[in-house]
Amino acid sequence: MTTTRHNPPAAIALMLTATAFIAGTMMMAKLLGSDILGPALHPLQISHGRFVFALTAIAGVTAAMRPRFTKPHLGVHVGRSLFGWLGVTCMFAAVAFIPLSDATAISFLNPVFGMLLAIPLLGERVGKWRWLAAAMALTGALILLRPGPGTFQAPALLALAAAALLGMELIFIKKLADREPPLQILLINNAIGCAIASVAVIAVFTSPTTGQWLALMALGGLMASAQACFVNAMARADASFVTPFSYVTLIFASLYDLLLFNVVPDAISWAGAGIILAGAALLAARERAAKAS
Repeated sequence: MTTTRHNPPAAIALMLTATAFIAGTMMMAKLLGSDILGPALHPLQISHGRFVFALTAIAGVTAAMRPRFTKPHLGVHVGRSLFGWLGVTCMFAAVAFIPLSDATAISFLNPVFGMLLAIPLLGERVGKWRWLAAAMALTGALILLRPGPGTFQAPALLALAAAALLGMELIFIKKLADREPPLQILLINNAIGCAIASVAVIAVFTSPTTGQWLALMALGGLMASAQACFVNAMARADASFVTPFSYVTLIFASLYDLLLFNVVPDAISWAGAGIILAGAALLAARERAAKAS
């Protein structure tokens, strides 16, 4: 078993870095799923490109570093890869039709699912302050979501399905993070995910434009970087503590919406983002206080 020293501040920094990359992948998926760079690509083809180019990047790093690997837990890897592939495919389908900020808000049921599942499946204890912080973050996400009749459209349901699937993936990630080196986890996950995606894409594959090829490569590189930060964050703190920090992805999604799609955040967006950041700050403060006592 590979262990990593418990380091909550490092886990927070890694997770916040991952959020910028994760929002970037959603931005690329929106570009690819619309007609901005050419005829819209099918979500299965977008997720296929994500796995192909992420695997290429991670395999290159592995070849250069030549790390020592341990015996993999293949059953856990397959479960993680399957839920991850399904989750990102649903999310890529959703962002093609709704704003990045809305899709991201819905996806933030994902850490809530992860925190709840960590209790029976990982045996983690979730104290009242973590419950409060998670509730605050979820409240902020719901404010940004703007619940109403328009929310319950097919793209919103796809984003909701993605949140549930990726919440389950969090459990597999945590199990692997406690057992295997991060680079090994990333390499095996992307290899399995690439195999699944390569079969699924056959029926819908079309030839991408030059711009779409570049966006697919960027998508894979961003996802590989996000995964590296995310897995290392999960290895340094409890899943129930570190996953709520992923809510900061909302801030980056709103920024990318503004810069690329001219979607200007309004007062409701700022209010929701402020509540999310307050919840994350509460978690960090409580962790520091507990460590000092």
